[in-house]
Amino acid sequence: MTRFFPEGELLLTQENRDALQTRAGLEKAAEEGRILEARARLCDRDMTLFFDLGGVKGVMPREEVQVTETGDAPRDVAVITRVGKPCAFRVLRLEADGTALLSRRAAQEDCLKNYLDTLETGDVLPARVTHFEPFGAFCDVGCGIPSLLSIDCMSVSRISHPSDRFSLGENILAAVRARDEVTLGRRGRISLTHKELLGTWRENAARFSPGETVLGIARSVESYGIFVELMPNLAGLAECRPGVNPGDRCSVYIKSILPEKRKVKLVIVDAYRGGESPVKTHYFIREGNVSSFRYDG
Repeated sequence: MTRFFPEGELLLTQENRDALQTRAGLEKAAEEGRILEARARLCDRDMTLFFDLGGVKGVMPREEVQVTETGDAPRDVAVITRVGKPCAFRVLRLEADGTALLSRRAAQEDCLKNYLDTLETGDVLPARVTHFEPFGAFCDVGCGIPSLLSIDCMSVSRISHPSDRFSLGENILAAVRARDEVTLGRRGRISLTHKELLGTWRENAARFSPGETVLGIARSVESYGIFVELMPNLAGLAECRPGVNPGDRCSVYIKSILPEKRKVKLVIVDAYRGGESPVKTHYFIREGNVSSFRYDG
């Protein structure tokens, strides 16, 4: 069975490399309907993408660049932004002049029909973060097909911008949140959620013990204290400390963990700006289906 991945996953695989080396390899991929990947090297004034496929020139006309909601040709920006990036495609045929006619749209239609349209609400899937907006992150859920992960679904711990949680190009796991009314595939475009995979309060709190000094990130500074994130689904409250701002990295002493109140009491030992995030994503659920989620469970 064909597996579908966010663009870039197939690029450096041996199977993909072998298929791109020769005309015979491309012909075989075309016969088998296999999805390949390569980087677009050029877009001409007619919005045609060009690829170097070993000794074969690959050509992808504008109408073959992506699936659209209306069935019309994609916008200029959707085409030109593919230059330099991995593109998933199927080889439609090899022309008499030696060029290979490529279609990213055909790969996306295959992905929709045989993968994304088969998913149910709660199903876990891999995704790659491709674009940020203040309200969320757009993720590639297969062959360049975008899906929205809204900011409120990223974690229980609140953040001010999606870049506080993810990096562009980061591979993550997500779950199907819902089907949008706007139709892309047969069953409609999917939206994503993430926080359900990151564990309940008790699961996260069990990774810490009173008396430990650990690293975290200040997320919110209030008049009554500072909320410090220890994990994406776990934050504790520290007493006020001058000079600490949201986004600061903090070393914190854990005074107490109160399961009955779902509270972690902290003392900030030190705080500093910048540096790598000390909070790492830990997935308690990595596959299957998230049928329900109760954070205080």
